[in-house]
Amino acid sequence: MKILIVLTSHSQLGDTGKKTGFWLEEFAAPYYVFKDAGALITLASPKGGQPPLDPKSDLPENQTELTKRFCNDTAAQAELANTKKLGDVVADDFDAVFYPGGHGPMWDMPDNATSIALIEAFVNADKPVGAVCHAPVALVNVHGKDGDYWVKGKRITGFTNAEEEAVGLTAAVPFLLEDRLKERGGIYSSAVNWVPYVQVDGKLVTGQNPASSEPAAEQLLKLLRSV
Repeated sequence: MKILIVLTSHSQLGDTGKKTGFWLEEFAAPYYVFKDAGALITLASPKGGQPPLDPKSDLPENQTELTKRFCNDTAAQAELANTKKLGDVVADDFDAVFYPGGHGPMWDMPDNATSIALIEAFVNADKPVGAVCHAPVALVNVHGKDGDYWVKGKRITGFTNAEEEAVGLTAAVPFLLEDRLKERGGIYSSAVNWVPYVQVDGKLVTGQNPASSEPAAEQLLKLLRSV
């Protein structure tokens, strides 16, 4: 199994003057789920190199067993520091793609032509696509084989309006992910704040929040193993 993980390159949290990026748990959990299953993992980001880490995701209260494992894994850290440029990877080389969240993707993924084309190539090849928390934002302008928005009519989840309000960033983000997924025709659903929640519809796997990262990755693996 060859799996591509696509991270954000965006580090500024809107006009707040604060830093953002990818959320550590949302990268570490899928990374080890895939790695422990024997998958070959390639990391990519729009700019290549070291993706920005949301500093809040590295705080003690946000650590998990898998983030701690990553912090002691020099080989994994070296991989992360040298992500490939998104424009240099092609869907043909992989069996699935997974997008970790964090607030960063809200800025550099929705209108990213390279990312959109990449996901559409996975869709057209009927390969699994996974995204967790804010990362389903990468799907909002992706079109399916019929030319319509790919998420239209699909069961989907992602970071909720209530969770955005709970972290006090409703005004900071360019738009609310839950609203946009619904506008695109997605059949959006969610659990209460911070509880793991995953939706699978065909080859699409989405997770609601950081706690959903590991189960979402496991569902993506299940799709790969069923091929």
